[in-house]
Amino acid sequence: MILREKLLAAGGLDGLFLSDHRERRNLAGIVGGPRDASVSDALAGKRVLLAVGGQMAAARAMLALDGLVARLALVPPGLAPEHVARIAADSESQIVVCDAEGLPEGDLPGLPRIDIEAAAKASAETGQETEWALATSGTTGAPKLVAHSLEGLAGGINTAAAPEPGTVWSTFYDIRRYGGLQVFLRAMLAPASLVLSDRHEPVRDYLIRAGEAGVTHILGTPSHWRLALMSNALGRLAPRYVRLSGEIADQTVLDLLRAAFPEARMAHAYASTEGGVGFTVEDGREGFPASLIGARAGIEIAVRDDALYVRSGRTGRRYLGTHPEPLMADDGFVDTGDLVERRGERFHFLGRRSGVINVGGAKVQPEEVEAVVNLHSSVSMSRVRARPNPILGAVVEAEVVLRAGTDAADPVALKKAIIAHCRPRLSGHKVPASVRFVDDLPLTSGGKLVRRMP
Repeated sequence: MILREKLLAAGGLDGLFLSDHRERRNLAGIVGGPRDASVSDALAGKRVLLAVGGQMAAARAMLALDGLVARLALVPPGLAPEHVARIAADSESQIVVCDAEGLPEGDLPGLPRIDIEAAAKASAETGQETEWALATSGTTGAPKLVAHSLEGLAGGINTAAAPEPGTVWSTFYDIRRYGGLQVFLRAMLAPASLVLSDRHEPVRDYLIRAGEAGVTHILGTPSHWRLALMSNALGRLAPRYVRLSGEIADQTVLDLLRAAFPEARMAHAYASTEGGVGFTVEDGREGFPASLIGARAGIEIAVRDDALYVRSGRTGRRYLGTHPEPLMADDGFVDTGDLVERRGERFHFLGRRSGVINVGGAKVQPEEVEAVVNLHSSVSMSRVRARPNPILGAVVEAEVVLRAGTDAADPVALKKAIIAHCRPRLSGHKVPASVRFVDDLPLTSGGKLVRRMP
């Protein structure tokens, strides 16, 4: 399967488009435009680093290079130069496809460059299998690089089903991240139109643009959706399908989205860069049914030592780098690092194993506390962190973004009210010792709350 060939074979592309905050392009023109054999020859069989500024450029390059290059390493936006250099080294890149916005002059001086406008005219003639290299989210540090096959990346997509008439996809994600790439592939393999976001674009502007483009299917992290729920432009959207992934979807955000889009199909999905797409839940409830544990339809899910493990053809092949750690165990299972707890006939996500806060020897999952804090009627979103304490080592602190219109004339009383709200719902060591009001919370370029302490 080669993306460009798949699109050309599908036909009916004239009415379909890709758009971003700058332009709108006909999909038929992107894949059917003139090709440059000399550029194709220069790139054929090479390990390529894709470092461009915008998503439109990235989309055009991915369509041109799949099936031509041996490996395509995607550089997400917003990475520090040393992280870009690490991705180049770990992917053993031989050449860079870039523009000035994605890779300034002087960066990675040892690698030859091909401009994106030239590379977009390349085409696959040999049908080589391209290995895709994706960076992990890097919420707690430098990203790792995970190798995937295109078949594995598309393993959770039903390519046999015809798209619903008038389908227009969009996502808050960047398509160079795993979640965004899933949406890109869904649109291209359908085929269907796609509206691309931009990390510098205000949420309000993106929502207005998505509404004007007639977006019907839209995805993002719970943090993305909390920001959207704060915007008075949310009503510009009229989606048929709304999906959350990438972070724990608590009941508060699910209920708020159901109220905002009562006619839409609502889903929250479990997926990761290493483990691939695991499952999708559409019953409107947080967590997932215990019946999903076990083997089904080419995927197997297990719980070991309170952590979720996944085995399927959708997982990554391996980590890349000089001395990579094993991506999977000897039995083929990938340890996702996500902790779960069974409550009756349902499992609930607790958070990342690596994110545990140690309060005097007792463990606290930040996400569990955030879910309770977010239940308060004055709270729009929150982040729970460790605050150093000379006696316990650390205590819990909650940073809170208040909902629009909240009466904060007496902030001390409101903070006490939020803490009091938590006490009957959490064990004593999990209750925030302090609350701090903030205007916003930092997100990674993948749309997840930044967890790393400054």
